[in-house]
Amino acid sequence: MTLFAVLFEDDQQNAAAIRKEYLPRHFAFLEANAASIRTAGPLSREGDAFAGGLWLVEAESADAVDRLVKDDPFSAAGLRKSVKVFRWNRVFAEGALL
Repeated sequence: MTLFAVLFEDDQQNAAAIRKEYLPRHFAFLEANAASIRTAGPLSREGDAFAGGLWLVEAESADAVDRLVKDDPFSAAGLRKSVKVFRWNRVFAEGALL
């Protein structure tokens, strides 16, 4: 399995309404896919509520990550302005080189 970092930038038009309506479904999706989506959370800029999000995903391929992203209720609702998927190699954790 490969670890991927997924960086989301949100489309700010209607973002608050989309988040309010779809947040419970988004959380249920994350919980249902916890075996692959290892950690997830929102990103913000100073003064902004939310600017996007970040996931760390363990998957067989970037295509598998793309499928997860497309299945996320936030994506289907049009919240995501852009999505970038990167392979990620952890080399430092908890104060130590790995």
